[in-house]
Amino acid sequence: MSQLAQAMIVNAAVLAAVLHTDLGRARKIGPMRILRPLAVSAGIIPLFVDRPVTHGTGLTLELVGIVAGLLGGLAALLLMDVHRSPETGRPVSRAGLPYAGLWIVVIGARAAFSYGSAHWFSASLTRWCIAHQVTAAAITDALIFMAVAMLLVRTVGLAIRAARLPVPATATVPQVA
Repeated sequence: MSQLAQAMIVNAAVLAAVLHTDLGRARKIGPMRILRPLAVSAGIIPLFVDRPVTHGTGLTLELVGIVAGLLGGLAALLLMDVHRSPETGRPVSRAGLPYAGLWIVVIGARAAFSYGSAHWFSASLTRWCIAHQVTAAAITDALIFMAVAMLLVRTVGLAIRAARLPVPATATVPQVA
């Protein structure tokens, strides 16, 4: 499978997983909501990353991808509200168009770069890669690490925010004798 096809599959998987689970007014935050994206992330790395670069500009590029993913995940968390459902008292989230827009823009930009690197600016990218001793695999890995980091930060942040919600006032606390 080509690196372009791999990048597009990762982009589609991440976008579908996030939008399917997060968009809406009262999306339940339970074990499956947290475990599903973690499973997607755990599956992406061994399937699409053969050997991450461990030195030079390629490593720097991969680290930049991770940092960009961390920042994107934090931005996504800021666009999502986490609260307790008034009906059930259980943690739920609310995410709307700004949240969806962030994910679509980020993943669309990654997809456009991937496509462009194969069709629009492949010659100039090849010259840059040769000049900086960066392999195409390192660029692909950086994009994959960005997607996975963004998904993980969003997921772990969602779990932390849900766990930190105050206990509803109607809950009873057992008395210790």
